[in-house]
Amino acid sequence: MSVIKELQARSGSVCELCGAINDLNVYEVPPATKEGSDKCLLLCSTCSEQLDNPEKVDVNHWRCLNDSMWSEVPAVQVMAWRMLNRLRSEGWPQDLLDMLYLDEDTMAWAQATGEGENEEDKVKHLDSNGALLESGDSVVLIKDLNVKGGGFTAKRGTHVRNISLVHDNAEQIEGRVNGQLIVILTQYVKKA
Repeated sequence: MSVIKELQARSGSVCELCGAINDLNVYEVPPATKEGSDKCLLLCSTCSEQLDNPEKVDVNHWRCLNDSMWSEVPAVQVMAWRMLNRLRSEGWPQDLLDMLYLDEDTMAWAQATGEGENEEDKVKHLDSNGALLESGDSVVLIKDLNVKGGGFTAKRGTHVRNISLVHDNAEQIEGRVNGQLIVILTQYVKKA
């Protein structure tokens, strides 16, 4: 069964956030690590556009989250939490956030994009020169590193492509060296 068919069956062919019935499309909830309907929503064009373009948000449209936040679908819970956080300064979204409960895995997914964090509270990954690192960046090792449990040394000058950030530790990133996923301290890399 295709993703769109699974989502239509799951949602009853309505927008999973606002309940609209027209112009529905698949929306992949970031950061999507695998394909499948578990990481997607069926959304109307209004919800999709406002999620992707925060400057176009119509606050009153999102009062629909009062109902959809109670969905048992983790992807719906994640997007409801993110949108409520985005709108929390309006007052009423904070009340809904106070009532919303997400299990540990769902909350980690919801927070993975940094939504809901104050800019000064966000974990920032900086390389040895102070350049901001982001997921998907490429870095170069500036020191030979012994890989514990790997049985090899990652040599200085090695390019590590498509890094991922360790979300709760600003001093660590993950990347593949010699085909093995390793944790690397940010002080030993520079952005390529």
